[in-house]
Amino acid sequence: MTIINSTLTPASPTRKGLGFPFLFHNSGVNQKIYKNYMHMAVGHVLNFLENRDTPFSGVQPEELKKRFDLIDLDNSQQNVDFEKVLEEVKDLYLDHAVAFHHPKYIAHLNCPILTPAIAAEVLISSVNSSLDTWDQSAGGTLIEQKLIRWTCDLIGYKDQADGIFTSGGTQSNLMALLMARDQFCQEKLGVNIKIDGLPPEASRFRIFTSENSHFSIKKNAAVLGLGHKSVIGVPVDNQFRMSTSALEEAIKEELNKGNIPIAVIGTAGTTDFGSIDPLEKIASIASKYQLWFHTDAAVGGALLMSSTQASRLKGIEHSDSVTIDYHKTFFQPVSCSGFLFKNKDAARYICYHADYLNSKEQEKQGLPNNVNKSLQTTKRFDALKLWMTLRTLGREMLSKHYEYTLLLSKQAAHLIGKDPAFELLHQPELNCLVFRFNPGSNLNEEQLNVLNLNIRQSLFKEGKVIIASTKVRGTTYLKFTILNPLMTIKDFHFILNQIKQHADLHQ
Repeated sequence: MTIINSTLTPASPTRKGLGFPFLFHNSGVNQKIYKNYMHMAVGHVLNFLENRDTPFSGVQPEELKKRFDLIDLDNSQQNVDFEKVLEEVKDLYLDHAVAFHHPKYIAHLNCPILTPAIAAEVLISSVNSSLDTWDQSAGGTLIEQKLIRWTCDLIGYKDQADGIFTSGGTQSNLMALLMARDQFCQEKLGVNIKIDGLPPEASRFRIFTSENSHFSIKKNAAVLGLGHKSVIGVPVDNQFRMSTSALEEAIKEELNKGNIPIAVIGTAGTTDFGSIDPLEKIASIASKYQLWFHTDAAVGGALLMSSTQASRLKGIEHSDSVTIDYHKTFFQPVSCSGFLFKNKDAARYICYHADYLNSKEQEKQGLPNNVNKSLQTTKRFDALKLWMTLRTLGREMLSKHYEYTLLLSKQAAHLIGKDPAFELLHQPELNCLVFRFNPGSNLNEEQLNVLNLNIRQSLFKEGKVIIASTKVRGTTYLKFTILNPLMTIKDFHFILNQIKQHADLHQ
């Protein structure tokens, strides 16, 4: 007979939740704590909105790090007042967080966000559903799948299409390349990569994309074991769009070398220029050479919502897969992104059945488990943000937010183009503008590069204006990314004058 030592048996609590007042559950004490904490947190957010006259405080890493060095995370002190914790967070984070809602922030692809989506974040975090299996999410699963179908309809995909919410464009692009690689190996070489690993031919696989496409293409090719060398950068035209004649030449050249083309990637909105590759022509070439055709529309996907702009992505419906970032141009909090694919059968290259999670028996029962088509297992309910936004604003109103930013971008380009102190590199297709300060003085190219980089850095250090910089064929340029519908022409005048003032400081 086995004797259980009673001294090792945990005592049963006499009251529900005794000793655990901070856990989120339905006791009166815990509900009171939840309400109070939420109220205090909202107060700090409102303070962040009301007291930020600039998009950035200008704090430097070494200055802020000194405050972090004073924090002891292993301090055993208990019952620290939550308001003091929030004050500490304010000092360490909120006072210095970059304010993407501020009209003087036009650096990266960070949009101001919509209030219904913020409300959704409260529900998402509080209920904490995991959107991998039906028995962890129930209705959340169907909300995500309804939004995937909505996005597929925008693209022009038929009923056979499917998709999944992802963490962002990098993950979505990874899934596209994985499907392209695995489908080629299965159908052309008879190799199941999930079981057998990469075949010897993999060292000769080639992926074709614009030389201005997102860096995640090369990064993901490396993750998939194909290496950077597998990615062939295709030259662009004078508006930084992929040259389809150069694409076909590149494919033929790789074939002549004995290499194996497996995929081509079109970009609907490059990160620097917002350029849209000629998707319809690319689709035709991809079909001719039997290549997987992926469209990275992380930047330009919101055009599909617009009744007046959607035609600019003509040809996207021929893609085998599409990336769309809702957290860029649909005004959603990060992260909120989608990966869509034309043929739902392609999910088999990602699916893995675990007996405890998504057994084949459950699949036969018809349970809608999102983990069957996801690289993630635990999956946040990010779809709720877009759901509550669409149900509150509607597609037309949401689209108007985006369309107005396109108009603002044209207005900014007009201002820059007529100012002799600036050199505009391109006309905007979407929200991105690349230009440089060049007053026509005796500065050589190297000096102009240093000057423009110094302008950007000193603006950031001051904090009144935040813009970005980039390099184009070795030359340093400044960059606007205009995603805030609250901006006005006065804001652009102010920003350009600030650039001139900081240029004077560095000449």
